[in-house]
Amino acid sequence: MKRLQIKTAQNVNINFTLANVGQRLLAFGLDNVIKFAYLYFAIKFLDFKMFDAAVNGDSWSLRAIDVMLFLPVTFYSLYTELLLDGQTVGKKLLNLKVINVDGFKPSTTDFMIRWFLRMVDFNLFTLLFVYVASLGLDSEIALLMLLFFFGKMIGFFLVLFTDNNQRFGDIIANTVVIYLKDDVKFSETILENISNTYVPTYPNVIKLSDNDARIIKSTFRSAKKFNDYKTLIKLRTKILEVTEIKSVHQNDKEFIDVVLKDYNFYTQNM
Repeated sequence: MKRLQIKTAQNVNINFTLANVGQRLLAFGLDNVIKFAYLYFAIKFLDFKMFDAAVNGDSWSLRAIDVMLFLPVTFYSLYTELLLDGQTVGKKLLNLKVINVDGFKPSTTDFMIRWFLRMVDFNLFTLLFVYVASLGLDSEIALLMLLFFFGKMIGFFLVLFTDNNQRFGDIIANTVVIYLKDDVKFSETILENISNTYVPTYPNVIKLSDNDARIIKSTFRSAKKFNDYKTLIKLRTKILEVTEIKSVHQNDKEFIDVVLKDYNFYTQNM
């Protein structure tokens, strides 16, 4: 498997394993199963005759209903990656995650770019089909089938042959997809899972370095695992000394956990 090495501002190297084309293709397949299941049950249980009667057969109203039906499918990858912190349901099941190439959480704009450029990665055949049809070549079935296959495989070939296993949307959004079950586990890096609505508590955490944050997280995880309260007290004291945080109203575990999340919040938004 290919690996991505990220060098922080403090010259600390963090390694991630990149998701390969097979893993990404399987996640893509699982996500499509979910989409098709939604459409199947929506069409099966919705009474379209009732809708038709309600709008008196108005074609524009019926088209609006069709659009609303397909909205959850159209925006599936966008809202799932935003809500699940860089993962669709398929990615979550396969332990895959989207991150910025610098190791941080992608911005909302990054996720939107990835979603929009699926048009190139997976749906280029639609554009090519329209172009060929405009030339009056719609009778050339073999050519249309070739364009269909080519358009659907753009993302596949890019992931297969690019250095960081990136499809076009990843390249433009500056993102990569990593495999979380790794020798260097995601939980062992300085990264923390924080929501888009997270509100930081201690601005002074920016006085810490990436290396400080990594040492704090590693020590904190070990101390929590073995209920080593002496180490937690020492760690809290050191953090207070370095950051010069004055007022704290949490116990040791809560305080250190907030410090790590705050550090991620500020460094991701710098």
